[in-house]
Amino acid sequence: MGIFRRDREPSAATPASISEFWEWWERARTQIEASISASAHAVPLDDAPADSADAAGEGDQHGEGLPAEIVEELSRRVHKIHPGLQWEIGGGDDDAPTLTVTGGGDPELRGLAERWHRAVPRAAAAGGWRYFPARQADPEMLEHKLVLGDHEFDLDYVKLGMRADAGRARVHISAYHPDFLFVSEEQRMQVALHVLDWSMGEDDVARWIGEVTIATDPPVDALPPSMLPAVVEQIAEPFGEPTWLTGESRTPRGHPARLGARFPLHRQDYPLCDLHVAISVPYAHSNPDRLPVEPSSGALRKFEKKLASLGDRAVLAVRETGDGLRVFHLYADPDSGVIAELDQMAAGWAEGKAKVASTSDPGWRALAPYQP
Repeated sequence: MGIFRRDREPSAATPASISEFWEWWERARTQIEASISASAHAVPLDDAPADSADAAGEGDQHGEGLPAEIVEELSRRVHKIHPGLQWEIGGGDDDAPTLTVTGGGDPELRGLAERWHRAVPRAAAAGGWRYFPARQADPEMLEHKLVLGDHEFDLDYVKLGMRADAGRARVHISAYHPDFLFVSEEQRMQVALHVLDWSMGEDDVARWIGEVTIATDPPVDALPPSMLPAVVEQIAEPFGEPTWLTGESRTPRGHPARLGARFPLHRQDYPLCDLHVAISVPYAHSNPDRLPVEPSSGALRKFEKKLASLGDRAVLAVRETGDGLRVFHLYADPDSGVIAELDQMAAGWAEGKAKVASTSDPGWRALAPYQP
């Protein structure tokens, strides 16, 4: 059994750089709006000249026509929150302008982008701005051309091979464009990832898309990207309600062990839950295999029911049972006060000394061994 034994770590408060960003944004927004208005429309960086990417910083995007000093300052402010965050400004003309700050699909950064988004001051919405912590679906972009470096990709020619994997609740993708024969592996993958984000939105790509590979020949039964949401909907439909996968193994002492894992469990549905919490609960009544029996099994069910009632402050992900101990693995919002509540629950356990240990794990790496 992979039972976790980790020391308690303090809560990671929302970085001061987020507040500093919004204070700066309120001063700079008027100039940004004027620059966007002066442009014909806001264009994602991928449709701008390649040297614009170097000016903004790797991975960033911005609206064409922004002064270089604004681009540099916006990048600096975002990267002060975290160097791995990316940003883009979109909209304009008849659409409300948008500012997106995103981790680019990196689960380690999803919570930080969410905290940035939830800290939006009410005044920041003036002028009709919208703010997002992840790239939104934008199917209209699939009708345009994508410029990467010195190559222009007509997205009308993109085809996707889609292989449903019901056991993992994923759709595996094989992306094809005839120009893939003439560009680097990096450019090929950039095209594929942009197409997926525009088709589904960044969070749904993370939830439901599995392996992404590149094809230099059209995949069998390939479909246009516009069909991807319908295919994903078919895969996702059976998982409208969470279920539990169960399994058996052996404890280090050689006794039977039982495992339960919530499936599917998506990081994007609990963006603030950056803290892995392991609650080790001993039970007094067991069978010869050292597995719980009544009244301990009933008490454990009641304890788990309390854990399941914590809402979006904490989500129960895995339970491991064996050798007289059940370990509940949760992911919790470190700023919600839920850890104190879990401590109280553990202190009230009547069949021995329950222990609560927590550690920062924004990428949910501890769950990897339990995923199908």
